[in-house]
Amino acid sequence: MSNDGKKVRAHYRGTLDDGTQFDSSYDRGEPIEFTCGAHQMIAGFDAAVMEMEVGEKKTVHIPADQAYGQHRKELVFRIPAEQVPNIDQVHTGDHVFLSGPAGQPIPAVVLEVLPEGVVIDANHEMAGKDLNFEIELVEVLD
Repeated sequence: MSNDGKKVRAHYRGTLDDGTQFDSSYDRGEPIEFTCGAHQMIAGFDAAVMEMEVGEKKTVHIPADQAYGQHRKELVFRIPAEQVPNIDQVHTGDHVFLSGPAGQPIPAVVLEVLPEGVVIDANHEMAGKDLNFEIELVEVLD
């Protein structure tokens, strides 16, 4: 029985290949709710839940291409100092938002602050990483 197009609730624990946990719905005490197959989740997670039954648990390994994609060098770039408001208050490691073509916010991280500008990485923080998930399908709502 496919869950495609159905709203589902699932608990999960996400880890990197070295065992480091990066996220867990269990820790928050609330399962995640999403429509299966609607591209609301990373592709590998969506695919894993597609054929699960309520109460079923599984562990999946999701390669970077089915998660947040590969790290893209073109998303690391320099912004000239004169285009950075309050550059004296910007620090390495700061999380900032850039404006996309349609004005949508794009999260990024400051890699370096130099006299001539800042180096920004607009890749998702999990880009280029294979992910592991323990998934438990809690409920199918429709």
